[in-house]
Amino acid sequence: MQIRRPLRVYKTGPERGRELFRAMSEPRGTTQRSGGGTTHLSFVVVLLVLFDRNPWQVTARAPLTDNVADSSIKLNNENFPTYQIRDIEPEDAGVESFFKGLNEIKQSTNATLDEERPLPRVLYTGWQTWRTYLNSEDQIGIITALKDDGDIDTWGGNMKTIDIVVQPAAIEKVSAVLAQNNIKYEVMLDDVQRAINEENPTIIEETDDRKGHRLTWQAYHKTADIHGYLDYLAETYPDLCSVKTIGMSVQGRPIKLLKISNGKPGNKAVWVDGGIHAREWITPATVTFIINHLVSNFENEPKYIQDTDWYITPVANPDGYEFTHSTDRLWRKNRARAGGQCSGTDLNRNFGYKWGGKGSSKNPCTQIYAGAGPFSEPETAAIQRFIKGTQAAWKAYVSFHSYGQYILYPWGYENAVPPDHRDLEAVGRRAAAAIVAAGGPRYTVGPAGSTLYPASGGSDDWAKGVAGFKYSYTIELRDTGRYGFVLPASYITPTAKEALAAVRVIVEAAQKA
Repeated sequence: MQIRRPLRVYKTGPERGRELFRAMSEPRGTTQRSGGGTTHLSFVVVLLVLFDRNPWQVTARAPLTDNVADSSIKLNNENFPTYQIRDIEPEDAGVESFFKGLNEIKQSTNATLDEERPLPRVLYTGWQTWRTYLNSEDQIGIITALKDDGDIDTWGGNMKTIDIVVQPAAIEKVSAVLAQNNIKYEVMLDDVQRAINEENPTIIEETDDRKGHRLTWQAYHKTADIHGYLDYLAETYPDLCSVKTIGMSVQGRPIKLLKISNGKPGNKAVWVDGGIHAREWITPATVTFIINHLVSNFENEPKYIQDTDWYITPVANPDGYEFTHSTDRLWRKNRARAGGQCSGTDLNRNFGYKWGGKGSSKNPCTQIYAGAGPFSEPETAAIQRFIKGTQAAWKAYVSFHSYGQYILYPWGYENAVPPDHRDLEAVGRRAAAAIVAAGGPRYTVGPAGSTLYPASGGSDDWAKGVAGFKYSYTIELRDTGRYGFVLPASYITPTAKEALAAVRVIVEAAQKA
């Protein structure tokens, strides 16, 4: 068995694409085995790379002949692939065992790579967010080109405005390009890192003896605190609350669901989730606020609230959410190994209705990567499996996101609406009115595809189109772009109160469905 082409090792990161060295190719540097065959020293080089402690991301590639394994190895927060041996000769049995050993290591290594090799925290010092005002498709194309060049990222927007994030080195260039193309803009955040630093106050610790859990709504909490709160409710209110782990994340974290129910047969069922997108911290905080209010005041709630089975998942993407706390505050996707240099799947492009269409991507390096296929990710598969496998009278589906202040209903995959869109519009408008009545700001109501932009593979489209929910909504919470994803914790309570008012309206309608 002979490697005919050289092993190349490339260092990525700031020196991406620079070739460090080329190993000697052809038959030189071989060793004898008892079986009479030869093993190329490239395998020794691969092992050296495997255990290298260089902090940079390293990729080792050996273009191989057809009868040898594909031996691409990704290190430092990338994936170790599963090796497949093809056309193994009898004297190559030792090599086959070698790759089998790597495969055994791979299963545990990939699951814990972030924990074992913690990445340095990503800092956004000097980065700015701008709101751009667009009047034509050509101007939208300019924004797209700047993004493709790596000068900016996009946060949110619609057909008329797009919020962009500009890295410090590109500020002068982007400003000039916008001016040349008559694109007006205003600076929303002049230093993203400063906003991140000021976003979340230090949590004041309270002992379990005083409160029984660590959750507050004056700060953003990690998954452990949120899940601990769900467990506390199940222990404290066993006749009302129960907790179930509906699945495990890519990295082995539980996806927990709280059921709130008075146990009456014939109850209508409602699903509520948050945290599908990791960086949208306001959503788990809002969902847990709603939980707290329902449980604490259940006996005083109206009949339509009491006679509903509530199924609530505050953190649908626990890996990504934890990653935003530990490493990259603006991470959006899950933490799946997508292959190549990029990680993560956009879970809200991974649901199995019109998967892979407009507003999604097959490129793992994009923010809207839809995954290898519908429900390819364990997080979305867990939601699908639970909803389809639970004998509940599902009527309403509410998924919280941020930001923009929208109440959106299907369809999102296209500029189209379902046959009962007038019902969805009417209930959405009543929910928006309830937000204003609760002291909140104006929320825009409409079908997702035309109100914002087409996005295929969304959870709300799947809930409506496949799972059969009558009322399916994505609620984009505060704000409209002043802070965007780094909404200060002081906004948690007012945002959550208005969200609760909207949910009440949707659940009341669901009871009549």
